[in-house]
Order: sequence, then C-alpha cells, then structure tokens
Amino acid sequence: MIGAVAAGALVAASGVGLGLWAASGDDGGSAGPRAASPAKSPSPSRSYPLSKAPRTIPAVREHTAERGPGWRPAKDHRVVVDDPALADEGRLTAAELGLAYAGEKGDRRAGDLRLELNRDAGANPESYTMTVRDGRVTVTAPGEAGVFYGTRTLKQEIEGAGAAPEGVVRDEPAKQRRGLMLDTARKFYTADWIEDRIRELGDLKFNEIGLHFSDDQGFRVESDSHPEIVSAQHLTKAQVKRIVDLAESRHITVVPEIDSPGHLGAVIAAHPDLQLRDADGDAVRGAIDISKPGAAEIVDDLLDEYAGLFPGGQWHLGGDEYQALVVSDPEASFPGLAAAARERYGSGATVEDLTTGWLNDRAATVRGHDRTPRAWNDGFFRGGSVRAAKDIRVAYWTGKEIGARQPAEYLSEGREVINHNDEFLYYVLGEPLTFVYPTGERIYEQWTPRVLRGTTAVPERYDDRILGGSFAVWGDIPRAQTQDQVAAGIRLPLRATVQKLWDPDEPELSWARFRNLADELG
Repeated sequence: MIGAVAAGALVAASGVGLGLWAASGDDGGSAGPRAASPAKSPSPSRSYPLSKAPRTIPAVREHTAERGPGWRPAKDHRVVVDDPALADEGRLTAAELGLAYAGEKGDRRAGDLRLELNRDAGANPESYTMTVRDGRVTVTAPGEAGVFYGTRTLKQEIEGAGAAPEGVVRDEPAKQRRGLMLDTARKFYTADWIEDRIRELGDLKFNEIGLHFSDDQGFRVESDSHPEIVSAQHLTKAQVKRIVDLAESRHITVVPEIDSPGHLGAVIAAHPDLQLRDADGDAVRGAIDISKPGAAEIVDDLLDEYAGLFPGGQWHLGGDEYQALVVSDPEASFPGLAAAARERYGSGATVEDLTTGWLNDRAATVRGHDRTPRAWNDGFFRGGSVRAAKDIRVAYWTGKEIGARQPAEYLSEGREVINHNDEFLYYVLGEPLTFVYPTGERIYEQWTPRVLRGTTAVPERYDDRILGGSFAVWGDIPRAQTQDQVAAGIRLPLRATVQKLWDPDEPELSWARFRNLADELG
C-alpha cells in the first residue's frame, strides 16, 4: 500500500518542513517535496495533517497522501462530465451523494466532482485515477467502467468517513472476471432480490452475475420458442430485461447458463422422448439423449432465443455431471450413444467423444452470437479423439469427478480458467453431502485465485491464465434458507472474495478489522 507511510518517509528523508508539500495540479500527478521559498505568509497546507488512504472494500491499490481538507459533498456541489458517455455514471453518483448533475461543463467550480475519460487504449479499461485536491474531486479513466469504479470508491469513502481524503488514488483490479453465480433454477429468486444483489455487487466492483436458470427442478425464464418447459415460478422477459439493464448500468455482465447435456430435467419433463435411457431401458435423471437430433434442436433453439435477451459477451454452457459418463463402462451401459459416436467420429470413438462433440456444437451456437463460451471443468476430458474447442473457458469447481484432472492440466494446455473452487466459494443451501457454508474469514485468510482445487495453489507461472473467480449460491435444498437469509449469509464472503480478486497482495487489514470495516460501510 503506497500511502501516508511512503509519503511521510519522503518528508523525513528530505528534511523538508511538514507544511511545504506542493500540489501538482489536476492531472493526477503525485505530490512531492520542494525547497522552501521566502513566502510572506504560511501555506494553507500547514494546518492539515498528511492524509490517510481511503478505507474501502476492496482496498485501493495505491494512494499518494497529500495535505489538504479533503472533500465533502454539499448541496451546491456539481457532478460534471467531459463526455456524454458518462451521463449514467454522473447521474447515479449525483443522486447517491445528493449533488446536482450538471452534465458536460468546461468550467471548474469549487466542490465539483468531475468525471473524465482519457481513452488510453493501452491501459486497463477498469483502472482509474481519483484526485482529491483544492476542494474538488476528479475521476479519470480510460473506460467507462474505470470511471464507475472510481465513483464507487468515492461513495464508500463518503458512507464510511463522510469525506474523501486529500491525495491521489490509482487503482485497478488484478483479475478481469469477478462474479457471483446464482442457481435460480432450484431456488426461485425474485427480480427485486436479484436487482438488490446487482446494486451490492456494483458497489463492490464485481463485474459478473451468473444465472443458472435451467436444471432438473425448474426452468425459470419465460420462453417464446418453448413455453412448455417454463416453470410456474419464473422471471418474465420484461423482468430479465430490467435486470440486464440495471447490470449494464453498473458495468456488470449477466452470464446465462442453460446446463446441458445433464441437468435438463425441466426440459425433459415436457419432452420425455428426449430422456436418456440405459441398456435396460431405465431412464437417467436429468440427462438428455444426445444421439437424438431433437435434443440438439431444442437446446439450440433456447440458446438462439436467449442470445437476444442476454447481450453480454459471456455464455455458460454447463457440461457437468452427464450421467452417461459416471458409470464404469459408458459404451456398454449406453449402446445408443456409443453407436452414434462411432457413426460421427469413427470406429474407435467413445461416448466421451460424443459428449465433447455436443459441447463443441453448443459452443459454436453461442459463438455465432459473438459470445465467449465457458463450461464446468468436469465437461472436459483427458482422453478421446475429440477435444474441446480451445476458446471454451474452464469454470473450475471440483476435483471429485471420475477421472478428475488437476487444474494445472487445463492451464498447461493454454486454457483460460475461472475459479469456482467448491472448497471455498460454494454456498450450497442445506449443506448437503460434505458442503458447509463458506465464511468470509476463511476466504480472506486462505483463498487466492490460484487456489483452484482444495487448498493448494497452482504455480505462479499460471496466474495470467486464471481470469478471476466467482462465488456461487446453489439451491440443492431450496427451502433451507429464505432469500433474506441467503443475502445475509453471503454478505461477508462476497466482500472477502472481491478483495482477493481485486488485489493480489496479502491484505493489509486483519480479518477482524476487515469485518468491522464491512459493517461500517454497510
């Protein structure tokens, strides 16, 4: 953390008096010592102590301390922007802080909060600089998301301390994907509740919310192409659009997931002819028969339909726990799948190959809508003649499946990975099997994005291929908690997760102090 300690050390080393620090203008530059000049009257800065770094979650990466009064919002202060693209950020922040939104203005007034785009093509678009100086605040960033995150830092400072400290914040996230996934299929969440989580996520600088809205227990989004599969409790398309619009205003991508070829019980209930059956004719729960053309048709219909509803660039294909592959001899247990594999891929092809081909076909469908596909790690296989497409990102959650592969295997292949480690990041309602509700303390003290499986980190050389992580709420026993209990239960884990995704360094605060800060900030 670069803050008061570093700045104070410079003062001590230079021997310059405490009141003689120079401000370097509104360009976000660092303040530095200068030689004393024979001024007739003391500098106003003599009356102010050196500022301290903002207290926010996640913590800012760098703060250069200065001397000055800081900034407090007042009714006569304005929010101004230098680009019409920042109107949404400007209006939102003005409303939150009780300021007047003045739009694009070239003049500078006392008390102004100014939002600026510098459009630096080489910089992280989520980075920002926030300068508090001379009674004004300027947030500058190369992209709109960075400006938004700067306003989130300012909002937290005002909510926690009532003022923003003098000085310069330079901040950016370590990881590009910072998410929360909600299983809305097994437990229905209302649109209002989801919108509340989006507001919470935005203030914490998360940038994804995943909606797993199709599973054996329910299909929770209105469908025009296949209304017969939709559960009685569901989100209308109008509600989803409001959710997506709110998320976009907070620079959050909504990542939809229609899990296949397993977890399709709600679809199969309306289309029993598509259910997978084994060699004895017994139905396999939740599994669709991928040898039947109708199976691909209905799933692609849904993927095509929802591409217009979820415009973000990410898409989750699922791919996990296909029950045809959890038996000792898939070819003997499912001769129909084995025959289809040989027909498509040759005499030595396996059910595993056919399943990988299914994943690749669904990836091609969403790729046709300019989406980047991802799938759960147990949808990727070591052997076989068919390999999963290179651009399918790995959502790594478990190492308990048959033939489980270590995370380093995916990374060494050059795949990009998103961390969903079920040891730390899985909030499974009712705590079935061996799951226990994760705590913020354990995430804060023991987890990092490189801890993909269990408690052991992968080598540092793979860090760049780990795009980020996502906390996940699963509804295995949906009535175990109410919506309000879920919101309360994930509150501290979310804050710990984003701290570790935003800043790769060891947290400066102890867990007790971090928890107290979370309580102060609300």
